[in-house]
Amino acid sequence: MTATTLDSRTALILVDLQKGIVGLPTAHPAGEIVERAARLADAFRAHDLPVVLVRVTGGAPGRNESPAPQGTPPADWADLVPELNQQDSDIVVTKQTWGAFYGTDLDMQLRRRGITQVVLAGIATAIGVESTARSAQEHGYHVTVATDAVTDMDAEAHRNAVERIFPRLGETDTTDAVIKLLG
Repeated sequence: MTATTLDSRTALILVDLQKGIVGLPTAHPAGEIVERAARLADAFRAHDLPVVLVRVTGGAPGRNESPAPQGTPPADWADLVPELNQQDSDIVVTKQTWGAFYGTDLDMQLRRRGITQVVLAGIATAIGVESTARSAQEHGYHVTVATDAVTDMDAEAHRNAVERIFPRLGETDTTDAVIKLLG
C-alpha cells in the first residue's frame, strides 16, 4: 500500500547500515541505499523527529544451517557508516539478533517519546529490516518501509519482502514520497 500519511510522532529506524554489512555484495548498490537513508535521516532531523541507528554486533543463539563466519571481523565492522552523519540526538541501538526490538530498549525509547509510527530502511531487507518491521507491527506501531532504501544480499528474498511481506505489515513507498509526507 502506498504511504498515505505519517503520524506527527514518527521515528526513522535505519537498520544495520554499518561498515561490515554495507561492504557485503547486495542486490542493489549499497551506496545508493546509504545515500537515501542519509537523506531520510536529514529530513527527520530537520523536522525534530527521532532517528534510530541500529547496528548488529553478534548473532542470536541457537542452531541454524548457515555456516559460522570464519575469522575475526575487522575492528570497524560494527561502526555505523559516516554518511549517516550520526548526531548526539540520534538513538543508537546495538542488537544481537535479526530484529531491533528483541533484547534491546528500542520499544522503551520510542514509547518515552510518544512514537506511534516508524519508517524503516536499511540492509538486509529480508533479515534485519523485515524482522524489525514485523516486531514494530506486533508492538502496535504503524509501519512504513522506504522500499528504495532497502536491499538484501539475495534479490529474491528482497523482492518477496517488498512485494509480499511489507504491504501486509503497513505501508510502503519511496524515499522521496516519505520525505514529502514529512511536509
